[in-house]
Amino acid sequence: MSGVPDRLFSLGMPWWEFVLRAIAVYVAVLVLMRLTGKRTVGQFTPFDLLVIVLLGTAVQNSLIGEDTSLLGGLILAATLLALNWLVGRLSARSRRFDRIVEGTPVILVRHGHLFREQLAREAISERDFAIARRAAGYATLGEVELAVLETSGKISFIGDRRAQAQN
Repeated sequence: MSGVPDRLFSLGMPWWEFVLRAIAVYVAVLVLMRLTGKRTVGQFTPFDLLVIVLLGTAVQNSLIGEDTSLLGGLILAATLLALNWLVGRLSARSRRFDRIVEGTPVILVRHGHLFREQLAREAISERDFAIARRAAGYATLGEVELAVLETSGKISFIGDRRAQAQN
């Protein structure tokens, strides 16, 4: 490894501190993301994307501290990937853990009635909901028997067969 700067592989703190920092930041960001609502990547607005980029920048120093070594970054990456894998495994094996991490589906419309308080609680504007409804092929609320905000952030629609039969 001659010619490779020592700082590339010299850690600025003990390896276990990287692991602890990664776990702390992962859990904190997971909780914050869970509290702020359900949106899929395809539903991100430019504002959401900006928040994600700034969030990454904001937690960078919490993760890395003063260390800028390649090895430190690799330890962090491995820890974060391992945590993500572990959360996935635990979610698949435990319904309770899955509900804590992923949340539960939320009914937004039943029998053509829009639950505005649920929209507000989930930070979905009526405009965004109307766009999703039309994209699903429903021109009016009366055509919707049930609309559910899934844990993935996607809105599922089930049509009112009576309303569809009349059209």
